[in-house]
Amino acid sequence: MATFSFYLFSIVAVLSGFLVVFARSPVHSVLWLILAFFSVAGLFVLLGAEFVAMLMLIVYVGAVAVLFLFVVMMLDVDFAALREGMAAYLPVGLLIGVILLVQLGFVFGAWETTDIALAQRAAVTPSPAEVDNTAALGALLYTKYIFLFQAAGLVLLVAMIGAIVLTHRKRVGVKRQDVLTQMYRDPARAVELKDVKPGQGI
Repeated sequence: MATFSFYLFSIVAVLSGFLVVFARSPVHSVLWLILAFFSVAGLFVLLGAEFVAMLMLIVYVGAVAVLFLFVVMMLDVDFAALREGMAAYLPVGLLIGVILLVQLGFVFGAWETTDIALAQRAAVTPSPAEVDNTAALGALLYTKYIFLFQAAGLVLLVAMIGAIVLTHRKRVGVKRQDVLTQMYRDPARAVELKDVKPGQGI
């Protein structure tokens, strides 16, 4: 069952990643990204990292992906106009993609796993019998990797500020509420009485 779940989550994650890139609608891309996050969370559960899986669902699906969805729907970008010049840059993009694939082939071709790799990886955290994985992860994040943890939080803060700046702009023809004008209005001028004669309009 674990093997079947691993291949199921892996295939769904890879297919969702491709559909994120090749989907025509940006809203559909965000929805496929959410499915990819769910699949990765399932892989984390299979690895025994339940806390990281819950973080994936709460932070990335519940916050980041929803933020992407709101930004895409609020920006009102003409994606048809953006795709008009894509054919001119397609050869350059394909060349960069081939170069990246060749580099990845060199990396994985020369990849070697030593016999002590698993022991060194397990030596970073205490034994699961001594302490829970959530407590061990918290101890590592707030002691040894505190600066990297704060840098990741800073990146998310910059992304949030960028989303606010992109969506908060003045648009022509959109009526906005002016609270001060409503508070300090003159009641005598707020209502105007009209004496409408019978058979006549205003």
